[in-house]
Amino acid sequence: MPMNPPSRTPNLLVILSDQLRRQALGVYGDPDARTPHIDALARRGVRFQNSCSTSPICVPFRFTFMTGQPAHSRKVPAIEYAMSPAERTLADEFNEAGYSTFYIGKWHLDGGCGRLGSLEQVNRTRVPRSRQGRWQTWCGFELRNNPFETWVFENDDETARRLPGYQTDALFDLGMQQLQARQDSRPFCMVISVEPPHDPFLAPPDLQREWEERTPALPPNFAVTDEGERERVIRDRKRYAAMVENLDGNVGRLSRFLEDHHLADDTIIVFLSDHGELGGAHGLEKKQWPYEESVGIPLIVSDPRHPDEHGRVVDDPTCTEDLFPTLLGLTGRKAAGALPGTDLAPLIQGKAASLPREGVQLELVAELRPQFAFFKETWRAFRTRRYKYTVKGNNLGAHPWQFFDLQADPYEQRNLLDVPAYAAEIRRHHVLLRKSLLETEDHFVLLPAFGEEGANLWDV
Repeated sequence: MPMNPPSRTPNLLVILSDQLRRQALGVYGDPDARTPHIDALARRGVRFQNSCSTSPICVPFRFTFMTGQPAHSRKVPAIEYAMSPAERTLADEFNEAGYSTFYIGKWHLDGGCGRLGSLEQVNRTRVPRSRQGRWQTWCGFELRNNPFETWVFENDDETARRLPGYQTDALFDLGMQQLQARQDSRPFCMVISVEPPHDPFLAPPDLQREWEERTPALPPNFAVTDEGERERVIRDRKRYAAMVENLDGNVGRLSRFLEDHHLADDTIIVFLSDHGELGGAHGLEKKQWPYEESVGIPLIVSDPRHPDEHGRVVDDPTCTEDLFPTLLGLTGRKAAGALPGTDLAPLIQGKAASLPREGVQLELVAELRPQFAFFKETWRAFRTRRYKYTVKGNNLGAHPWQFFDLQADPYEQRNLLDVPAYAAEIRRHHVLLRKSLLETEDHFVLLPAFGEEGANLWDV
């Protein structure tokens, strides 16, 4: 018997991975990736070719995903930020729309990490019910970063329980169990938030061994030169690929579950990540940088109600702020208050050919840890379909830093900032960034450049 009879009110299922770069999937061009289920999801939906994480690190992304507000509006740093219970969240919107709402997995919005001394402590520290974003069912943890030892708290339960086996498998199991145990016929909104392929790079043993015996292709911008470090980073890339393959297998399991329980025809699936992983590109690892391996995320939306749009690829750049209004728009709703992002639902539903804007602003608001890049200087960028312009600076002001032609140079190996042939485009992108900073009330100080004004909200 169907668990959820056909309805004009669709279910919404969001699969949120951590540190999955866009290029690590077969459908986005990785020649070695084994991601048949995610690739099939893209064929059953719409794929955004240039989707970006506005702030390419966990906490600011999750804040914007949950509230729709830009990270700079609350000065959300890279880590150690607790979201106020006063923020209106995605759960509030769907609760008021009559949905059953579920959040499963990593939260990372309660300020936990270094201040508690260790990830083991954070893993076993309860997120108070008042700080769970008002999801009706919340079954998760602040963070762990060890996929073989995951403890979860449910709602206001003060006792954690350890999940068996590998985190991705266990959290997908938990999500399916929650759906199977539903007692009402209301539509559901569920987020399954998994840490893999976030470091440490550990996959299920058989899969990890299999990948470690392979010789994957390296991108042309791979630039780790020290022999010992090069060997380690390549090993980590192999393990990362194994973690991605495991995630793909779980996407396949979940898709079959929806089919078996007669939910597939009424469920919109959104697959995305919070940011990427550099993996040795430009000689760097992890995230935070404005390079595509760091800011570039997958965004795939499979809506069974619009089969004519299946397989469509959208080239317009998107940002994190777009997600909140889009998740509402997919279900025929608008946010209760004004939001800076753009609802992408008309593109996904075939009602629009492109977005009414040139591009998106990217940013790293603050890094509070002295040992990390951008502790003393941070950056802002403007990304259009073809180009990316980035500035870097401190509280005294930011100077032009990088300009890339992503069409001619997708791996960002040639900084064109001083190339005369690009002067007009660089100047135009400086103006676009300035306009975005002022429109979004960003207190970041952009210095004048290329004969154009800067942006300083303090003087407005």
